[in-house]
Amino acid sequence: MNRAESLEKGHQVDQDRTIPIFELRDDEPAHAFLWDPVGDRDGMEATSCHGTPIDLSRYAGTTPGRTLHINANPAVGNNPNRYKQHGFYFNADNCIGCHACETACSEKNDNPAHIAFRSVGYVEGGTYPDYQRINISMACNHCEDPVCMKGCPTRAYTKFAEYGAVLQDPDICFGCGYCTWVCPYNAPQLDPIKGQVTKCNMCVDRLEVGLKPACVSACLGNALDFGVVENIPQNRIEAKTQIPGFPSPDISRPNIRFQQTRGTQLEMSRPDGMPVKYHKAEGNGQFRPEVDRKHGDKKAWNWRKLLTSHESAHVLFTLSTQAVLGAFALLYGAMVLPRSSLALINSAATKVVLLPALIALLSFGLYKLNMHLGKPHRFYRGFNNLRWSPVSREIAGISGFFVFLLAYCFFSLFDGGLAPALRLSSASLALVSGAVGLYYMYRIYRIPARPFWDHWQTATAFAGNAISLGALLVGLISLPMALLRGEDATSLASILLAFIVTGLSLETLGHIAHHRDMKNARNEGASSWYLQTTRYGYPWLVRNALLVSVLLFSALGFFLNVVGVMSAAGWIATWLLLTGLVVAAALISRSLFFVLVIPTTMPGAFFWKNQDFIAHARETGLADLEQVGVVRERHGRFKFDELLETVRNTGPRDVIAHLKDIFVWRKIP
Repeated sequence: MNRAESLEKGHQVDQDRTIPIFELRDDEPAHAFLWDPVGDRDGMEATSCHGTPIDLSRYAGTTPGRTLHINANPAVGNNPNRYKQHGFYFNADNCIGCHACETACSEKNDNPAHIAFRSVGYVEGGTYPDYQRINISMACNHCEDPVCMKGCPTRAYTKFAEYGAVLQDPDICFGCGYCTWVCPYNAPQLDPIKGQVTKCNMCVDRLEVGLKPACVSACLGNALDFGVVENIPQNRIEAKTQIPGFPSPDISRPNIRFQQTRGTQLEMSRPDGMPVKYHKAEGNGQFRPEVDRKHGDKKAWNWRKLLTSHESAHVLFTLSTQAVLGAFALLYGAMVLPRSSLALINSAATKVVLLPALIALLSFGLYKLNMHLGKPHRFYRGFNNLRWSPVSREIAGISGFFVFLLAYCFFSLFDGGLAPALRLSSASLALVSGAVGLYYMYRIYRIPARPFWDHWQTATAFAGNAISLGALLVGLISLPMALLRGEDATSLASILLAFIVTGLSLETLGHIAHHRDMKNARNEGASSWYLQTTRYGYPWLVRNALLVSVLLFSALGFFLNVVGVMSAAGWIATWLLLTGLVVAAALISRSLFFVLVIPTTMPGAFFWKNQDFIAHARETGLADLEQVGVVRERHGRFKFDELLETVRNTGPRDVIAHLKDIFVWRKIP
């Protein structure tokens, strides 16, 4: 099909246009043009297999300022299927793993070397001679229910009626990376250099002039195709919604269909470091993720990886914020219940120290969170998507809490007049805002694409930490202040200890249930549990021991306080020890929460940066394929122990001769 034939088939563009949407070459190959007929053809469904209408024309122009214009070009293409949901079609039988689609995509979008919108990965099964490798090419699936769009706090995502494309504006993005968490397919790519996310744009400029996306046009094996979703390309017989390694389509209803007619092994594994394999279920033949104990069952420490992960900022933010929320809730209780044992917290001398401590700790948490953004100076954009995003709602709730906390501190400087009423109003608003922020802090992590987090235990952990850390923080300040003033703090200490025990008990019960459910899960959560008991087995045991120790120690302290044998010095020592134990348990537990999560991403996610895959590629020979992108070893491996033994027992001539033997060189062409 040449340009003239393309124009005749309805793919023409405006001849009066001064700036073309996309330059059509005179020698465009026939396979580069969209093949969908104009209008519905026999057998074409009015709805997708997920029950969503394919015709999107009713949405056209309903969002002001969101009509699709390519690069601000006011011209509009005349593609007759412009307002129908389009999608990719991947024939795994035909994919030869050449990675031409990756190259074409990166060239078309001028991507740097560390960013790839489309990636080709593998799943493997069987043993020699019945060994099988399936290549999977994956990019953004422009889902019917795009979770990235709902999760993004800056509203950088838009689903257009034109082609059903889900497009992202990197200029609006401030680099929080939440869309990379919620997407099951690893489609959004966070660029650590530019501090923003980018992703596949469906090559809408090519679609406007009747061309398929660049990756499809470049496919050598005719494995990739593209068109109106549910239209099966010619000479194809299947349009399945899943393939081994592909996450459940129920999460976001992706617009991609598969063909895989060749038989597969009962178990297919990932050739990377994730302890996940896929087992074919009886009956429906669908592959479900299971634990792959490829790392063995030996426990390890890995303290450095645990405590210095990329998400350490989130560890510090969540713990500090929850501690401040819990402490302020106790202060509020002391304010509204002046005759209770909590009244000591509301004394002027205690608040002089407690309130600045709360503000400083909360400021520290907000600072760590903000500096974790790719564009910290654009933090204000986090309020843009209050309608859908739990991140926006969390930001609004915690920001409101911070503002009203400052207002409460300001009104605490005055007595008489309206000051008491203003203090109570600002404190009440702070408490409500804080509760909203804490709830949406929990909702942020209820992500189907991350099963280890998608459990009610996240709520018990966050609420339990707020109660225990809040009571600990209040006691750390109010008890010494009361003792210095000669006041009896026995009753207050008992109440605070009761809160600590309650919070830790709530957290512990959640951990027990979470451990049971993840151990028996049929998803990536079970693999996270496996890593918890092996790669981070000893820190996990230390965390459990700390929780039990703190519970027993708190109960003992409560008993000694009741019988009246605890001295002032004993109380200070007790609270300092409690602080160390509780903070250590909280830091380990929250760090495990972040490092253990395994997303439901495709096996093709950036293998060329995956060290475990690099080792696998070198062992299996994949590194010999240049398109895989794995560099073979270029250096020798030096055995120092053998050299030292030779130096001790032989002369210089023998040492030189032995050096030739203990270097292992890899020949590189």
